[in-house]
Amino acid sequence: MSAPSETSALPQALEAARAVALATGLPYAGGVTPPLAWQLFSQEQALLVDVRSGEERKFVGHVPGSLHVPWATGTALTRNPRFVRELEAKTGKDTPVLLLCRSGKRSALAAEAATKAGFTQVFNVLEGFEGEIDAHNHRGTEDGWRFHQLPWIQD
Repeated sequence: MSAPSETSALPQALEAARAVALATGLPYAGGVTPPLAWQLFSQEQALLVDVRSGEERKFVGHVPGSLHVPWATGTALTRNPRFVRELEAKTGKDTPVLLLCRSGKRSALAAEAATKAGFTQVFNVLEGFEGEIDAHNHRGTEDGWRFHQLPWIQD
């Protein structure tokens, strides 16, 4: 997939997400649901970047065609000090980028860090790949990328 045009206007859905982010004081461009993220990514209107560790992608699954820039690495999830540089190398600073993690928490932190580093169109994929933990300590039963039955593969 080629990078979305940096000079074109944001898709209407991302403009709406940006408006909500501004109104609520989010420290990054905004949040989008997994179905909207898939729509934007599959229509090549945004890049999808998985910020989970390599281990998570391998053993839990990942979205085909998504880019990978880990926010943290290893089983201890040690913060990746090169995250912003690696993200910029793969996406540029002005491309619409959707960040995906397990539940939407790390990707929100990554979106904030990217925005502070000068990225202008970084959005968080709400709910993440697996979703929140339910009352039975399971993920994926109430929300998340896989819950919405969006495309994913496992190595």
